[in-house]
Amino acid sequence: MARAKGGASGSKAKSSAAQPQSKAKTKTKAMTTSAKAKRPTLKDPSGGLTAAGRKAYKASAGLNLKPGVKKALEDMTPDEMRRKGSFLRRHYATPRGPLVDDDGKPTRLALQAHAWGEPVPKTPEAARKLAEKGEALLERYKKSKDQTASATKPKVKAATGSKVKTKTKSGTSAPSKPKGS
Repeated sequence: MARAKGGASGSKAKSSAAQPQSKAKTKTKAMTTSAKAKRPTLKDPSGGLTAAGRKAYKASAGLNLKPGVKKALEDMTPDEMRRKGSFLRRHYATPRGPLVDDDGKPTRLALQAHAWGEPVPKTPEAARKLAEKGEALLERYKKSKDQTASATKPKVKAATGSKVKTKTKSGTSAPSKPKGS
């Protein structure tokens, strides 16, 4: 019986030592949840990253992410067309995961479209349409790039004929012979 008393007193010591640890754990949990509440949200619940998320990514990876282009097609610059077209084609031509989860809710892959001002695809057909829209944007970008390049290039005349007039020592011009003749 003495053993049971000793065991009971020993268990009290253990249980009293265990109580502060469990309280410490709950305090730590409470502190982490409150710290999480104060920390800015990095992922936008409607898709994409928030400004804080882009800033955090820049700090960790050193890359400068830009927000998605939500402008109407008429208001887009050629660079914005290229960015949006590239994004849509890259993410939705061959999706790298499901578009909806088991509950039927859209996944982060599908929600990315919303961050770029597009409807959230829920079926592979909808994703394919977004990829086709991306292709069209890239084609439009290439056409606008070609138009601006041809408008800004100076026109250069190509030299024609094999005979070129050069001045001689006497000052008169005479046709020169091609080398090797």
